[in-house]
Amino acid sequence: MNAATRILMSPQSVVVIAAIAFALVIGIINPNFLSVATIVDLLRNSLVTAIFALGVMMVLASGGIDVSFPAIGAFAMYTTITLVLGVDFNVPVVMLFVVSAMIGAALGLVNGILIGGLGLPTLIVTLGTLSLYRGMLLTFVGTTYITNVPRNVISFARTMIVRMENAVGQLASLPLSFVVLVGVTAFVAFLMNLTKFGRAIYAIGGSEEGARRIGIRVGRTKVIIYVIVGAIAGLAGMTHMTLSRMANPFDLVGMELNVIAAVVLGGARITGGYGTVTGTLLGALLITMINTSLLSAGVPSYWQRVVVGMLIIVGTGLPIIIDRLAKRRERLAQTSI
Repeated sequence: MNAATRILMSPQSVVVIAAIAFALVIGIINPNFLSVATIVDLLRNSLVTAIFALGVMMVLASGGIDVSFPAIGAFAMYTTITLVLGVDFNVPVVMLFVVSAMIGAALGLVNGILIGGLGLPTLIVTLGTLSLYRGMLLTFVGTTYITNVPRNVISFARTMIVRMENAVGQLASLPLSFVVLVGVTAFVAFLMNLTKFGRAIYAIGGSEEGARRIGIRVGRTKVIIYVIVGAIAGLAGMTHMTLSRMANPFDLVGMELNVIAAVVLGGARITGGYGTVTGTLLGALLITMINTSLLSAGVPSYWQRVVVGMLIIVGTGLPIIIDRLAKRRERLAQTSI
C-alpha cells in the first residue's frame, strides 16, 4: 500500500470524506445548508461534544473506556453554580470554570484510584461511578432547575465571537465559550504529541505489559489520565451551562453514545494505542452534523440513535478491516517475490 493510499484510507480522511459526502447530500435536499452560517452553527452545537470527546480520546488511547464523564460534567457544573449562588460576592466567570474543573478532577481521581491503583476494569468502574455521581448529585446537591445564574455568566453567554444570519434569516453565532474548546484542544494536542506522558498513554494502550517492561509506571499514568479527563468533563459541563444559561442537573447524562461515536469515528480504537486530536474533532463535527440534520428533517430521535450506533460499528470495524487488507497485500507481495 503506497503512501497516498494510506493517507486516503486513514481514519481522519475517511471522516472528512464522509462529512463532505453527507453535507453534499443534505445540501442537495436543502440548498441553504451549504453556507458559512451553517458551519458556524455546527461549531456551536458541537462545542460540548468536542470537549468531552477530547478527554474520552485519551482514555481510549490508553486502552480503557469511560462512560462516567457526562455525570462528572453535570455534577461539577451544578455544584459549582450552587456554591457560587451561596456566596455574597461576584465570582469571575473564569473562576467558575476553574472550580468546575477542580470538582471534575476530584471525581476523576476516584476513577483513577479504582482503575490505576486497584486495577479494576475501566468499564465496570465508570459504569458504577456514572450511577454513583448522578445519584449523589440528585440526592445531596439538588434536583431543581437553576435559572437565576449570575449576571456575569449571562454577559459571558451573550458575548459572541461571530454573529451572522443564514439564508432564511435565522441567527447563527459562535459564543465566547468556543475559547474553552480551543484551550482544551491545544492542551490535549500538546500533552499527547509532545510529552513523555502522551507517549506513555499510547504505549499503555498498545501493550500494558510492554509499557511496564520499558519502565512506564502504568498505575500512576492511569490515575493522572482520569484526573485530566475529569477536569475536562468539568469544563464541558460549565460550557454547557453557559450555552443554555441555566443549570439543569438532568442535563448531559445520556451523551455517552454520541461522544464515544465521535471519538471512534475520529480514529481511536477500543483496543487502545490509537487516537488523534484532529480526528476526534472531525468525528465530533460529523456526529453533530448528522444529528442536527436528522433533527431538522423531522427524523425521530430513536432513528438518530440507530444511525449513531451504526457509525460506532463502522468506525470500530473499518480500521480493523483496513489493517487486515494491508497485511494481506503485504503477505501476497512477499509471496510473489
